[in-house]
Amino acid sequence: MQMLAQAGRIRGNNMEKNKLLSLKNVSKTFPVGKTLLGKPTKFVHAVNNVSFDVYEGETFSIVGESGCGKSTTGRLINHLLIPDSGEIWFQGKEISKISQDEMRPLRKDMQMIFQDPAGSLNPRMRVSELIEEPLLIHTDLDKEGRMKIVNELLGIVGLSAKHAQRFPHEFSGGQKQRIGIARALTVNPKLVIADEPISALDVSIQAQVLNLLHRLQETYKLTYVFISHDLSVVEMISDRIAVMYLGFVVETAPKDMLYKSPLHPYTKALLSAVPIPDPTLHKERIILEGDIPSTINLPKGCPFAARCNHCRPECLERRPEPKEVEPGHVVSCHLY
Repeated sequence: MQMLAQAGRIRGNNMEKNKLLSLKNVSKTFPVGKTLLGKPTKFVHAVNNVSFDVYEGETFSIVGESGCGKSTTGRLINHLLIPDSGEIWFQGKEISKISQDEMRPLRKDMQMIFQDPAGSLNPRMRVSELIEEPLLIHTDLDKEGRMKIVNELLGIVGLSAKHAQRFPHEFSGGQKQRIGIARALTVNPKLVIADEPISALDVSIQAQVLNLLHRLQETYKLTYVFISHDLSVVEMISDRIAVMYLGFVVETAPKDMLYKSPLHPYTKALLSAVPIPDPTLHKERIILEGDIPSTINLPKGCPFAARCNHCRPECLERRPEPKEVEPGHVVSCHLY
């Protein structure tokens, strides 16, 4: 925890206010079950009317329980999935409905770091080949030029040129994630989507990777969409945070504002579960009762109503609209 706290102190408050990414009422469903004719009988509502903006140079984090839709949102941004409705704007271009051929030139500006470093690296390829691959697709550099960049990147992420000819199975989990980060940086992206990038690593290695991500952001002016279920980690790296529940964004705010003055009952419950390093301090834990509603049959009203201690009749009948309670602090709750 102390090492993660050290990683947290490196966050700065300065960021450019140029909008890089914008999601507008984005939704995504997945079919489950089929009739004899092959038509789907039910749909999982994974992402529901999600809207937020991401600005150049910031770290925008998406947090929530497993299954809340945060990873699906990341894949929608990166065009690995196509939304059912809504718009996704990147660098002033609407990309949600464009073809893969149209998306290809934009991929160099939008890279992804995955949760499982071992699963995202081809075990049959050497490290040099893994990092070189984006350069083959997006540049016309010769072999010498590509290998120069590969060796430079290995040094930047804390490895060395001698590691270039090894295979992924020869590395630890933390080293594999460093290789994944190096590969994401090969084509100088503007946006990096980091989907649970440290959840599979030991705590001491987590701090190293967080510090590396921050250093790279400062050096290369990167913008991060950081996806995590760990609020302790999110506090260390974020500028702004969106909280998701059952596929909905229920609260969005700057980091300091969210941690000091959470508004949504779900956000308050999540933050109450974050451990405090000081054993002399006591924090009351908010225990959520009731079952999580089905993503197949979404509730008519507020998605959190069944587990909320402040539930009102209107919460069961009508979904709350996002409301900006104070500048930059938006919440979807009938209490406000």
